[in-house]
Amino acid sequence: MRINNWVVVLSSAIILLLLIINIKNSRRFNLYDRWLHHKLIRNHDGFSWQVIAFLNDPKLMVVWAVLLAAFLINEEKNITALWVLATLGFADATGIILKRTIHRRRPFEHSDLESGYSFPSGHVLGATTMALILLQLFGKKLGLSFIILLGVIWVMVIVSRLSLRAHYPSDVIGAASLAILCFSISQQIFLAII
Repeated sequence: MRINNWVVVLSSAIILLLLIINIKNSRRFNLYDRWLHHKLIRNHDGFSWQVIAFLNDPKLMVVWAVLLAAFLINEEKNITALWVLATLGFADATGIILKRTIHRRRPFEHSDLESGYSFPSGHVLGATTMALILLQLFGKKLGLSFIILLGVIWVMVIVSRLSLRAHYPSDVIGAASLAILCFSISQQIFLAII
């Protein structure tokens, strides 16, 4: 693993660990997170944010990954297809374990459509992981406009999760950190195999 990769993995792991420790142990941190969440959202819970949340639902993200894997298999890139599925599966499984371990409740004003625990955000975890996968596979080929498009969609997913009052800011930061960590580990395993 190159030094840059180690820095990314270590930074993501440290951010994730600090968030977990503070969420579990610091009343002050949680109060600040709630205050920040309240300040960031202002009646932006419209239909468009619900559509973005739906399109990036963790269950639907699995469908997108399967479609991408099918495309890669059609292109005779079987190991890459397996890597796509394994990377998203690894990130999702780790996210589920963290949700069930930390038991963080969702913000008080969250929609009745949202259930389960808050940390980390499954939508942001899936969107970040899939964006990293797409960047890895197609970023160089499709260029800057593709990278910008992925970035805009990713930011919209984050804003939708906050605007729909489904998550606190630390939930989305934790999900992005976890996605980067899982992606980096999966990428190194993939590079060792091929």
